[in-house]
Amino acid sequence: MNLLLFPGAGSSSTHSSLLAIEAAVAPMRCVRADFAYRKAGRKAPDRPPVLLQTVRDAAKPLLKGGLVLGGRSMGGRICSMVVADAEDPLPARGLVLISYPLHPPGKPATLRVEHLPRITVPCLFIHGTRDPFASPEELQQWTATVPGAVTHHWIDGRGHDLKGADKTIATLVAEWISALRR
Repeated sequence: MNLLLFPGAGSSSTHSSLLAIEAAVAPMRCVRADFAYRKAGRKAPDRPPVLLQTVRDAAKPLLKGGLVLGGRSMGGRICSMVVADAEDPLPARGLVLISYPLHPPGKPATLRVEHLPRITVPCLFIHGTRDPFASPEELQQWTATVPGAVTHHWIDGRGHDLKGADKTIATLVAEWISALRR
């Protein structure tokens, strides 16, 4: 099995939690990928079609043998959208979604949930209890629409950055993937 991870909108593939996950799942193959805008040195994310294609392109050579994908914040959301694509879903074995951005901070009515009912693979959500992108209650409400198995892990008192929780995140991901492989 292979693992493909993307960072959030404001960081890169060298984010400390992605590095910790890579170390925790070794010797499993783990690819940490960047979106094109980051590689080009830009701070603003590309439009969704470009982001989605980036995930597809990075995933294609990793599909043989099984693929789990995901990442932090926007990276995880874009991966979940590729897996849930109504016309051409990416055949993944599971999704790892860290600090899933259900809505922009302070804008709970601007939901990013249309694709969730089309996710049929197991999902791991790791989320801080003080994340302004979704409260635990909001996230549970909307992940209940996912037909695939959903596992939640809450990191108490942490916000969207989950600062200082890299080891916990990495351990949770490694254990979840290990169970998924059985």
